[in-house]
Amino acid sequence: MSTVPAPPSPGTPPAIEVLSPSREAWRVFRRNKAAMLGLALLGGVIALMGLGPLLWPVDAFEIVGRPFTGPFEDRTLPLGSDYLGRDILAGMVVGGRATLAVGLAAATITVTIGLTVGALAGYFGGWIDEALSRFTEVFQVMPSLLFAMVLMTLFDPSLTTAIVAIGMVTWTSTARLARAEFMRLRKLEYVSAARALGAGHLRLMLREILPNAAPPLIVSATLIIGVAILFEAGLSFLGLSDPNVMSWGLMIGANRKYVLDAWWAVTFPGFAIFLTVLGTSLVGDGLNDALNPKMHLR
Repeated sequence: MSTVPAPPSPGTPPAIEVLSPSREAWRVFRRNKAAMLGLALLGGVIALMGLGPLLWPVDAFEIVGRPFTGPFEDRTLPLGSDYLGRDILAGMVVGGRATLAVGLAAATITVTIGLTVGALAGYFGGWIDEALSRFTEVFQVMPSLLFAMVLMTLFDPSLTTAIVAIGMVTWTSTARLARAEFMRLRKLEYVSAARALGAGHLRLMLREILPNAAPPLIVSATLIIGVAILFEAGLSFLGLSDPNVMSWGLMIGANRKYVLDAWWAVTFPGFAIFLTVLGTSLVGDGLNDALNPKMHLR
């Protein structure tokens, strides 16, 4: 004879669903309207970069119309043309790829250098921490944009040089964050227990400390993408990038002298940079809330 479970008594509290850390983080993230807006902005920009060349297969450097054609004056030039007669829409589609590529690659270099320096300094401490901290301060006190300009001038102005230059001037904040996290986590009991069981330095850093230090570093990496995009736009605006690779910053720099005659040639790529950086900032703030356990308790 089967038994039917008794219903809970009126005073019994309802059962609480226990979610995995990733599902809990996503639950907090999707409740953040600003973060979802940023995710939608980034998704739209990435979709435009991926599908744009298929939907609008026009060479960004090809002269396809008369100069200074305004938006919607010519149906073949929906966003108008620049001072040479090049299609602004084609430049937006192609230039966004270079801008995003530089931002992602430079952020990768930034996180790699910053995490390595900060992790070694925070884990070992002592003279290693002192030496790496002084090394970090040398780069920290340098004018970032000026140092990047010097690197771009000394070497071949290409996307690779821009990526390396941006990564070399933006890693200090990540290093300081990683140092603080590793210094805090190395003193916890679970790390001491793993050390007592014979775990080496590399295992302790990669398997025990790094996973728990990852949340703030992920947030930092997301925000650095926006910083790298602004750096690339600034270098391109100053004419220090590769002139053979179209980017949003290059479009602004090439048309800055004609802003009164062709405002659209500067406004559209500038607005695209604004939306992309805004999207990364909103997503970074959302990740900061989603990966923060205190926000889950709220």
